[in-house]
Amino acid sequence: MMDDNVYYIVKRDVLPEVFHNVIKAKLLLATGQAATVNDAVRMAGISRSAFYKYKDSVFSFSEANRGKIVNLALTLLDLPGVLSSILNSIAGRRGNILTINQNIPIHGTANVTISFDTRLMEDDLEGLIHDLSALNGVQKIEIIGQE
Repeated sequence: MMDDNVYYIVKRDVLPEVFHNVIKAKLLLATGQAATVNDAVRMAGISRSAFYKYKDSVFSFSEANRGKIVNLALTLLDLPGVLSSILNSIAGRRGNILTINQNIPIHGTANVTISFDTRLMEDDLEGLIHDLSALNGVQKIEIIGQE
């Protein structure tokens, strides 16, 4: 038996076009570019029935993570200021840091877990992860959980 509450992350290019257009219509509504569902579906090139069929099941990655608590596992080099730059980057995007757990560095690396609320974030989670992975001293980042 299939569980209806299981979610998948799927690359955009393998999805049917209707899913792209549902997300586009939702974005048009959210940004005010479309005043009504009729306007949004017309601009996105889909029917109202397709929009209503999928609107509560299809989300962009950033939309699905908005207002969620995200848990990251990081492997960091044991260098001064690495953790501070990560925390500043999250806080700079208005992520609300809830917990930090850093293990003692072994062989020059430390494992860190950070939990934060994304509700007020000004950037999407993908952008944040990309920017964090580019910071000096960050060896690995993994999303280990979301609520």
